[in-house]
Amino acid sequence: MVRDPAGLGVPGAKVTVSQTTTGLTRSVQTGPDGAYTIPSLPIGPYRMSVAKEGFSSYVQEGVVLQVDSNPVIDVALKIGSLSQEVVVQADANMVETHSTGVGQVVDQQRVVELPLNGRNATQLIFVAGAASTGDPNLNTNKNYPTVSISVAGGPSNAISYLLDGAMHNDPENNLNQPIPFPDALQEFKVETSALPAQYGYQGGATVNAVTKSGGNEFHGDAFEFLRNGDLNARNAYAVRRDSLKRNQFGGTLGGPVKRNKLFFFAGYQGTIQRSDPTTGIAFVPTAQMLAGDFTQITAPVCNANRQITLKTPFVNNRIDPALLSQPAVNLTKRLPTPTDGCGTVRFGTVSNSEEYLGLARADYQINTQQTLFFRYYIAHLDQLSPYNNNDPLTITAPFVTYNMQFFALGHTYVINPTTINSFHASLNRGAIVRG
Repeated sequence: MVRDPAGLGVPGAKVTVSQTTTGLTRSVQTGPDGAYTIPSLPIGPYRMSVAKEGFSSYVQEGVVLQVDSNPVIDVALKIGSLSQEVVVQADANMVETHSTGVGQVVDQQRVVELPLNGRNATQLIFVAGAASTGDPNLNTNKNYPTVSISVAGGPSNAISYLLDGAMHNDPENNLNQPIPFPDALQEFKVETSALPAQYGYQGGATVNAVTKSGGNEFHGDAFEFLRNGDLNARNAYAVRRDSLKRNQFGGTLGGPVKRNKLFFFAGYQGTIQRSDPTTGIAFVPTAQMLAGDFTQITAPVCNANRQITLKTPFVNNRIDPALLSQPAVNLTKRLPTPTDGCGTVRFGTVSNSEEYLGLARADYQINTQQTLFFRYYIAHLDQLSPYNNNDPLTITAPFVTYNMQFFALGHTYVINPTTINSFHASLNRGAIVRG
């Protein structure tokens, strides 16, 4: 709303907003009551100016639009000439009055700087409030591994996930598809309660995420995160020191192809994880048992100081080997050799993995009325085979391979100050191969 010194609405005032990073400019005129609306603006920092004959020009710095927000910025004009300018340097006082939901934005600073185990941005949903761990059984080897989350007590599979305005739910279990790594994620908003109509297809909550885009200045980073058991002290209650070896590395780069016109952003993250196998214990038939002698396995030494007496057809815990199932006896030839008379076998399975995330985005300002963007995101995960009798640190054969690709295309057309067409199309493809 634009008002004069008496608090009355100023009709016909020209309101112009300019995105400071890309030069995108949009202008509208206030209505008879001094109200104005500039919909479908990209997120980011803006400079707003208001001009009207008979009043001093008004300039507001520090306007920052966040994802899925509809703030109200009221302007009070002063009597004067257009050559005079009133500049407000402080951040704009913006109040959200249009959204019916209850939500919180996790901005870019928190996305990058908050500590994250594994740098999985999905875990940041918990800091938005009203979120807790959801049903872990929804995660299977039919979907890309993710974090199951419940918001405001709703079901874990009743959350809508959007990435750059495109659906980002897994059709297998309705959990989220992989979210981009923190350096490629601009921000996201978690919204629940009485959600707006466009999110009516899920009752629990909506997570609306936006990837980074380029600007008129080049920006980027390179990173390497290392976790290695050799750098850790042994836990006082552990038999041996942690053996985890985890490397996360990559970088981002964004900037202009043509200033104020065409911009790009690209990012990559690789994660390689190795660890010694966890130790498990199982029991298999011993050579003595296969010969029909079960006296050792039923002795107190194998049963917590408890003697067991087997029933007929056993006699004194012995049986004729001819009564044993021959297919079962043949199967025991495939089993490992026990380490004691109780049939104890110690074994280990590994949980090694290799993950590669890549994102590319282009933003094009066709003219003052039309903008276009395209985004491609790929997530590839190899869960290495746990079945190997050799050194587990040298396993290279994938056991399960997840290969996910996500495309999004958006076009915004300002037909006139009161009519805007916003179009989004998306394509998600997932291929999961189990060996």
